Amino acid sequence: MTQALIVIDVQKDFCPGGALAVPGGDEVVPLVNAMLGDFPVRVFTQDWHPAGHSSFASQHPGKGPFEMIEMPYGPQVLWPDHCVQGSDGAQFHGDLNTDPADLIVRKGFRGEVDSYSAFFENDHRTPTGLEGYLRTRGVERLVLVGLATDFCVHYSAVDAARLGFDVSVCLPACRAIDLDGSLAAALEAMRVEGVSVTT
Repeated sequence: MTQALIVIDVQKDFCPGGALAVPGGDEVVPLVNAMLGDFPVRVFTQDWHPAGHSSFASQHPGKGPFEMIEMPYGPQVLWPDHCVQGSDGAQFHGDLNTDPADLIVRKGFRGEVDSYSAFFENDHRTPTGLEGYLRTRGVERLVLVGLATDFCVHYSAVDAARLGFDVSVCLPACRAIDLDGSLAAALEAMRVEGVSVTT
């Protein structure tokens, strides 16, 4: 089967010192770089929010980062402002080898809806176009790596499995936020959907 490596959101704002730092986020970089040569198709995703995005806590008076609110499309975690279009924090980690990328998918650019998954916005209806790209490349199997295990990697893996891809997540090349047990919940949700989680 044709395989693709999907590298999720290895951006400065998700690494130590960033606006929404994932503990150990930069530790995935050498692992991802080492994997790139093993795959004929390589896709990178990039969180790409307009300033004032509706998922930013700063846009909701009286609310703080990591609080939950209801949006028209369902529950939404409020985040610190991060990965704002054109900002330094939105750039890929400086040591990440992005030259082999066949495609870079930017997500979360619609101000009114967040986007964790590489395949759909958080309304679970608006596609990013990645599925069509992979189908036309003949890809059947996906290996996911990157940040964060319990949010964007998790949602991407579940959506990919539901779309009929053979999906695995390489845990050593991922790091999690682990918000109130979100990592354990994500791992279970991925397993339920048939995602292979490799350690």
